[in-house]
Amino acid sequence: MATTTADTKNPLSLTASNSSSSDAHNPIPLEGQTEHLPTFEHEKRLALKFDVRILPMLALMYLFNALDKGNLGNAKTDKMDVDLHFKPGQYNIMLSMAEASFFPLVIYYLTTFYRRGELARRLALFYAASNIANAFSGLLSFGVFHIKNNKLEGWRYLFLIEGSLTVLFSFVAYWWLPKSAHEAKFLSEDEKKLAFTRIQIDSSAIVGEKFNLKDSLQIFKLPSTYGFLAIEICLGVPLQSVGLFMPQIIAALKYDTIKTNLYTVAPNCVGAVFLLILAFSSDFARIRFPFIALGFSLTFIGFIIFAAIDVPSHLSTAYFAAFMMVWGTSAPSVLLSTWYNNNVAHEGRRVTLTSVGVPLANLMGVVSSNIFRDEDKPKAAYVAQGQLWSSYLV
Repeated sequence: MATTTADTKNPLSLTASNSSSSDAHNPIPLEGQTEHLPTFEHEKRLALKFDVRILPMLALMYLFNALDKGNLGNAKTDKMDVDLHFKPGQYNIMLSMAEASFFPLVIYYLTTFYRRGELARRLALFYAASNIANAFSGLLSFGVFHIKNNKLEGWRYLFLIEGSLTVLFSFVAYWWLPKSAHEAKFLSEDEKKLAFTRIQIDSSAIVGEKFNLKDSLQIFKLPSTYGFLAIEICLGVPLQSVGLFMPQIIAALKYDTIKTNLYTVAPNCVGAVFLLILAFSSDFARIRFPFIALGFSLTFIGFIIFAAIDVPSHLSTAYFAAFMMVWGTSAPSVLLSTWYNNNVAHEGRRVTLTSVGVPLANLMGVVSSNIFRDEDKPKAAYVAQGQLWSSYLV
């Protein structure tokens, strides 16, 4: 970590005594140079530039990523598992692989652009694309399943359309996104220095540090690491259950295939709003855990309501419970990732923990696939889900 000495003539400046990175191109102050600390006005303008340039692109990338993952649930409502002769449980092996590396690396990427108190709401805006994607996937499935063609089933058209969009968009993203904050070509030299300095002050011990696997694995010597990973596991089951199986949950309302996919739209849109509310509130309060617990509670209550009622006799209540399931799943995922990224200054250890924690939560899709089994629907699955939540909350 760079050592600094204060300029006695100007309390709002600092003088660097040694380099904080092995990268000679980093815009860091040299020994004897005086660099002013970032001001709120300058940082606000810089963060806005990052918001405009980076967040929309990442949100679109995640939208396509989530579409490709979420359409598996939509495709199942069109009998994809029957057409491909899947055995019980075989269908869901591929679910946890859909975003194994994308999401954790985007989280780390954003930590190199934003301060700790700026991160949750930006990550929420990015993650909200997942809810919008699930909603859009339902709309797209609603349209695609109207296609009448004897050559291809509707779910095959769904994969062709969504998969093609993702591949084409990847080339645009590669050209558009900067490698790092202090190397962004759309910034002036002064802005690059500011981008570097504010992350050095607030987030990273060494900005742009070269990754060292042996050093990064030291994160697993910290007891807190296993606490975070345990929460990721508990979070992963409901998160994957709701994200991947919302069409099957709505199917318990006994609508036809087309209407079932259409009715997944509203819960996901409202879920995106709740995600933003909780994330912005968390950044404002500069605290994470109470908002994570609130999100858990909302989803827990939704599952309990769904399991406790006679669904065919109480369709409106059951549909409201589906809304509650979505309200609480996204926000804890965002805030938990923000929580431990905020508290690991070493960049290599930060990306290592994120790269293990997020896929671990995704792996819980395998557990979800054994909860939402066809032979158990519609009631036992939700009771089992509620029992899982109960064991965690206790």
